[in-house]
Amino acid sequence: MPHDHNDPAAAHETVPHGALPPVVAQFKSQCSRCSMRELCLPVGLDPEALAALDQVVTSRLRLHKGDALYRDGDPFAALYAIRYGSAKTVVLMPDGREQVAGYHLLGDIVGLDGVAHERHGSTAVALEDTEVCVIPFAAVAGLAREHPLLQKNLFSFLSKEVGEGLHAMLLLGSLRAEERIAVFLLNLGERYRRHGYSATEFVLRMTREEIGSYLGLKLETVSRLLSRFQAEGLVKVAGRSIKLIDIPALRLLAGQRC
Repeated sequence: MPHDHNDPAAAHETVPHGALPPVVAQFKSQCSRCSMRELCLPVGLDPEALAALDQVVTSRLRLHKGDALYRDGDPFAALYAIRYGSAKTVVLMPDGREQVAGYHLLGDIVGLDGVAHERHGSTAVALEDTEVCVIPFAAVAGLAREHPLLQKNLFSFLSKEVGEGLHAMLLLGSLRAEERIAVFLLNLGERYRRHGYSATEFVLRMTREEIGSYLGLKLETVSRLLSRFQAEGLVKVAGRSIKLIDIPALRLLAGQRC
């Protein structure tokens, strides 16, 4: 496993409304000693830049499943790197419905939606017990001007956010329902692979309904297609556990080259 859970004792604090999410505990953070740093903002940094980053990224937050890390409209002050766990980001539609806009795993950075207007345009919710590192944006942006590689890493994460938005638009705009499910499963497996986990066996932390919201499909359609994929020998489904059985067939269905 690419992360460890050996943390100091929790220091429970009373948090003023709007200042921080409803955290379970807050810990001191140190990028230079974090086993996740090669998946996160510090990747490839020299010792001097890493030491400087340690002076800026000084705290981690723990959340229970269902806790909001930030809410739509909250003032933007920081980015959050997922050290372990997972989260979803949701946006409020004009008719009042919630649309799942993102599914975020360990190593991902959330909160980038707040950069442009200095307020968050979505709500980030923990899908399980989750820990994040707090990255004060103004301080890191200033530090990035002094360290070109850190600046490059920061821009890369911003670019990734744009790319994922375009990918989501493609899913919702041009693919059939079965293609959306196949692409979703393959991409999720690839993300787990990059993070050091199995690309073919993983747990879906989002519910079928949340996956449907993310892909622009009804709950019934997601359930029906997963059952069909299983009947056709493409996947094995046990609750939220998924095993990808026939990768070439899934890629063919998704329109990808094998």
